[in-house]
Amino acid sequence: MFAVIKTGGKQYKVAKDDVIKVERLAGDAGDTIQLDQVLAIGEDGALSIGAPMLEGAVVSATLLEQARADKIIVFKKKRRQNYRRKAGHRQDLTVLRITDISAKGAKKAAPKKAAAPKAEAAPKAAAAPKVEKKEAAPKKAPAKKAAPKAEAAPKKETVKKAAPKKAAAKKTEE
Repeated sequence: MFAVIKTGGKQYKVAKDDVIKVERLAGDAGDTIQLDQVLAIGEDGALSIGAPMLEGAVVSATLLEQARADKIIVFKKKRRQNYRRKAGHRQDLTVLRITDISAKGAKKAAPKKAAAPKAEAAPKAAAAPKVEKKEAAPKKAPAKKAAPKAEAAPKKETVKKAAPKKAAAKKTEE
């Protein structure tokens, strides 16, 4: 049996005896915590999904310790502006051991009967007054595309002549 729970803005898939680290929850080591934001519960191939939460479903956990995560360095820099900022952050965490998953009130998805709802819907539709539909306005013809522009005449190819070389100055001996 597993459950998908939501705590601290994150979702976790948990089973019995799992140890998870979540964002800080109030309490001391040894306390029992009830996590009631259960999104889904799965058991033996059957899955119960809430919309958005399952009514009455609860996950029980024992608080093992209050801890802190490793330090994360936050470094900001704008090149050529002499702007540098360095800061560190350590997230507060709570370590939990899942002790029980209770699915009270969790409804399993029952197969839908297609014949029964259609039979009930037919008399209601017959009893309802018929409303005439307005005719749709005639569609406008698509705008005509502008005529293609006349192509420019091909340019004459010009041959570039090399510039005449200058004669090197002669050295005179004196």
